[in-house]
Amino acid sequence: MSTPNKIQHTNKNISNFMMAYDDMGKGAPIIFLHGFPFNKSMWQPQYNSLKQHFRIIAPDLRSFGYSKDDASELSMDLFADDLIELMDELNLDKVAVCGLSMGGYIALNAIQRYPERFNAIILCDTQCNADTEEGKAKRLKSIDDIKSNGITDFTEGFLKNVFHPETVSSKPEIVAGLKNMMLSNSEHAFTNGMKALAERNETCSMLDQIKVPALVICGSDDTLTPVSKAQYLHEQIKGSQIRIIQKAGHISNMEQAEEFNKIIIDFLKS
Repeated sequence: MSTPNKIQHTNKNISNFMMAYDDMGKGAPIIFLHGFPFNKSMWQPQYNSLKQHFRIIAPDLRSFGYSKDDASELSMDLFADDLIELMDELNLDKVAVCGLSMGGYIALNAIQRYPERFNAIILCDTQCNADTEEGKAKRLKSIDDIKSNGITDFTEGFLKNVFHPETVSSKPEIVAGLKNMMLSNSEHAFTNGMKALAERNETCSMLDQIKVPALVICGSDDTLTPVSKAQYLHEQIKGSQIRIIQKAGHISNMEQAEEFNKIIIDFLKS
């Protein structure tokens, strides 16, 4: 059990690897799933604000951050199974889940396969679509490039596409923090994570089966998963709420943390 209002950097043995996670606060539990190719520290802008109201659990997904596993073939099914096993280890019957980008794909996979384990879902800067053939080909080329040249060039290119221009000019510490997060991951995390993204199934056809309260959040200038994708999620998930965060790109939780936190608190308290 976590100590109220104190970060616990903890490890749990989850089916053949040690999953690292942060655990703090008290109250109703909410699990945060990070995007690709980041780690749990992307959620630190949420910790201080949200731990006053909820129990916050943020894992490093398998192979990312401190959850070292450079052997397993990654997939959305595997990530979702890891999430359920972590919940079992923590004796959590039901949680709210919040996923950004790839974390949203995992949340949708998990709620499709284990609907009884969730009491709310928050989908941030994400979508329900599978990769197009063109998207798959682009990812496979990136995998080849990383195997040939390492992760630095990919990281530099990726960072150019994820932020609102104002974030880049006025909040350089956020850009630097995300860059460090990416560079701390192994080549396996990049290449296998990208393969998992390329091979993921669509979840659009199950959105009307989501019966729990749902919130969709998107940065106004997200070019990777644009507002139209968020709008589609909102239209298909009956009774869902949608919030567009101005002056944010794909990493809305870091770029406009104060607004993001208020949106989540208001949603979960209601």
